[in-house]
Amino acid sequence: MEIPSAYQFKEVEEKIYKLWEKSGFFNPDKLPGKRKHTFTVVIPPPNVTGTLHMGHALNNTIQDIVIRQKRMLGFKTLWLPGTDHAGIATQNVVEKELKKEGLNRFDLGKEKFIERVWQWVKKYGNIILDQFKKMGCSLDWSRTKFTLDKEYSLAVQQAFLHYYQKGLIYPGKRPVNWCSRCQTSLSDLEVEYREEKGTLWYIKYPLKTQKPENKDQKFIVVATTRPETMLGDMAVAVNPKDERYKEMIGQKVVLPLANREIPIIADKLVDPKFGTGAVKVTPGHSLIDYEISLKHNLEILQVIDEKGIITANTPLPYQNLNIYQARAKIIEDLNNLGLLEKTEEITHQIPKCYRCQTVLEVLPSNQWFLKMSGLAKIAMEAVKRGKTKFHPKNFEKIYFDWLKNIKDWCISRQIWWGHQLPVWYCQNNIEKDKILTHQNFIVSLKKPKKCPFCQKCSMKQSDDVLDTWFSSALWPFATLGWPKKTRDLKTFYPTNFLTTGRDIINFWVTRMIFSGLEFMKKIPFKDVYVHGTVLTKEGKRMSKSLGTGIDPLLLVDKYGADAVRFGLTWQLTGNQDIRFVEDNIVMAKKFCNKIWNASRFVLIQFSIFNFQFSKNFQFPISKLTVADKRILKVLDKTIKSVNKDLENFRFGAAAHQLYHFFWHNFCDQYIEQAKIQLAKNLTNKKTTTFNVLFYVLLNSLKLLHPFMPFITEEIYQKLPIKDKKRCLMIEQWPI
Repeated sequence: MEIPSAYQFKEVEEKIYKLWEKSGFFNPDKLPGKRKHTFTVVIPPPNVTGTLHMGHALNNTIQDIVIRQKRMLGFKTLWLPGTDHAGIATQNVVEKELKKEGLNRFDLGKEKFIERVWQWVKKYGNIILDQFKKMGCSLDWSRTKFTLDKEYSLAVQQAFLHYYQKGLIYPGKRPVNWCSRCQTSLSDLEVEYREEKGTLWYIKYPLKTQKPENKDQKFIVVATTRPETMLGDMAVAVNPKDERYKEMIGQKVVLPLANREIPIIADKLVDPKFGTGAVKVTPGHSLIDYEISLKHNLEILQVIDEKGIITANTPLPYQNLNIYQARAKIIEDLNNLGLLEKTEEITHQIPKCYRCQTVLEVLPSNQWFLKMSGLAKIAMEAVKRGKTKFHPKNFEKIYFDWLKNIKDWCISRQIWWGHQLPVWYCQNNIEKDKILTHQNFIVSLKKPKKCPFCQKCSMKQSDDVLDTWFSSALWPFATLGWPKKTRDLKTFYPTNFLTTGRDIINFWVTRMIFSGLEFMKKIPFKDVYVHGTVLTKEGKRMSKSLGTGIDPLLLVDKYGADAVRFGLTWQLTGNQDIRFVEDNIVMAKKFCNKIWNASRFVLIQFSIFNFQFSKNFQFPISKLTVADKRILKVLDKTIKSVNKDLENFRFGAAAHQLYHFFWHNFCDQYIEQAKIQLAKNLTNKKTTTFNVLFYVLLNSLKLLHPFMPFITEEIYQKLPIKDKKRCLMIEQWPI
């Protein structure tokens, strides 16, 4: 057999992937032999808007390492692929396309707009899945899922109905994070805080009533970064332990510009070190102020609308101004009235939409909420009892911290692309105060034939859709056929392993855990491996928009998929973030060449002597040289070490072990010694040397295969083995 002098990865990778696909071994139902135990991994579904980035490359390499090893260990392995519809992100992409045409979604109308999004998804939505193939990912493509598939949509609707009937989903009007650009609510987790320079304004609030001992005190000074919201103030709050204001608690002030009387209250949520220690309380436009208002029975007054415009609930001069115009006008008027004491330049955290980076508002809004206290409790218990384990363990803190302080989840979104709520309104009452009450809606998976309220109208389905994370929370079991009792669900749930970044532990991992326990009565996965974030070499987050991102496919094209996979895995040390440098990929490329050259040497020797290896060969101890014994001993030690590392998710350590063994022990030492042994031309020793060479090479290829699948499979296909498997990917793992 002709063996090229150099490894040509571009000629090999596409050919080998086709071999794998043709074999059918990605599908657990087509794996050979009796496989009693299953091992399941569901891919963290990338957005249909996504293209491969370094985080994807690392995450999916880790999953492929795990699934390939388990497949070789004899497990019935399923690695299930799919994509997420990504409500806000996908809608934004299509809206940007429309904007280029001078249109917006309202010009098209909902039905035509949704058609347009589907066209986009069909054209671009699977790009990232095809890119996973270039990385060598051994996913079962026959089971590919999409969160807006008909069957998956049924699961989402069923989950909503279940929660509602259990009393956990409810409608309500309360302040939520609101993006005026996307025109939708956002959960707390979808808010990104960016540090920016700003201004702290110190405003005098005139005292209306005061105690005799404080008759010289005419004002209480309030510090705020949002003077435009003061028109909706319902109180001034101080910390109850703040001695400066103890005598003022219970008094009233006149709200400047609005001329309303509001009380001075005490609440422990107030930070006495912020500004003057006295803060304005605007329940309609601050989540913290809303919490304060519930304890003190304060009303909500909305002074900013969904488009960021000042409402008619304010004095005439400010109505219909946008937020920034209103701010300027209010500051000017306060200054003219002598009520602006001073300003101070500060640096603070600004809340922004995680998709479009618009500064967010907090607005009172009619939304749907999921009660979280009970679900949080079962999620915490699962991890406390070790049913689901985090690796490294310290990431449990992120998990528990969020669950301990959890608030009800706002699950409704005011966009068009997504899972429409199974909520039906009586059209004769739908506009009445725009308040959700049990007098004008019902929850049903199908449209009611007759309106139970007015007996006349054709009920209208809510335009709201569910938060994308609500549907992705069902991913480990909805992808397997739930709510139907399918064969796949029975066979492959619960899944075994999940790998993810720390930034979506609470977005996704936490929600999958309580969802699995709620609907399946079992945890969705046993082990969660949290890998580091791939950063630039300067330690900054990679971003395509900022020009700091690196396209892994360009690296694949330059160095080959195996080099990219191994180079990334090489840097996985503990839970530290990866400062990416191309040097590691170059090193891995050189390692590929070393593997190829060493294998080529062995194959050439066997070709010369027409030798064929049998995996059942037993080494005669008496014929083993000192070098033979040493390499077999080191190989055995390496096998044990790599197995232990993989068992404990130390992928980087395993990569280092394999590199050191193959390059230094096998190539630098044993192959050089084998050349001497073969040159002596002793027939009995030569056969033993051949067998040792082949045995070590074969087991090295097996150990390296999960990390570097293409080159190891290509070499395996050339090996002269009597009892060879169709693919290396189903060979027996070294133990």
